[in-house]
Amino acid sequence: MRRGQLILFVKAPRLGAVKTRLGAAIGRLAAWRFYNAMLTGLWRRLGRDGRWRTVLAVSPDQGAARWPTGLPRQPQGQGDLGQRMARAMLAHVGPVVLVGGDIPDLDRRHIAQALQALKRADVVFGPAADGGFWLVGLRRGQWAGRLFRQVRWSSPHALADTLANLPPTARTAMLETLADVDTPADYASYLADQ
Repeated sequence: MRRGQLILFVKAPRLGAVKTRLGAAIGRLAAWRFYNAMLTGLWRRLGRDGRWRTVLAVSPDQGAARWPTGLPRQPQGQGDLGQRMARAMLAHVGPVVLVGGDIPDLDRRHIAQALQALKRADVVFGPAADGGFWLVGLRRGQWAGRLFRQVRWSSPHALADTLANLPPTARTAMLETLADVDTPADYASYLADQ
């Protein structure tokens, strides 16, 4: 199996444009600081590992942003979250793993586990505590076109909806459950662990 692709699916860290639901509760500046710290840690931890090739899938597609040098970028394009994730994954042959920018406990071990799982499984998920997922990986990227249709994003049904889009013969692997930071309670838990 060829070296895998890691897609860091991120928004430009712009005040008022990131973690907007969280920012409504804790303030835009605190939400921006959190997201900026998460991004910086993410590409430091994962961006230069030789076991995979890292690509940033960025939004907005154009405009000035402070991105790390040396990491290739691809635009997310238009559409809902599922359409943008599918587009990012379809740009790669596979194996391909996609993660977001708001998972504090995500590290290299998780990416290595996902790529290892894709040697046997067709799809791998990192389930999130809220019913969504913090990682999705495909042995072959072409399944991404069907995977994210009619998913109820930002709900406790996101992972179940995504799993329902898989063919019955799909071999699925699950990683450990991690928490992403979307709500004030998530943020309070994150701060308590610091």
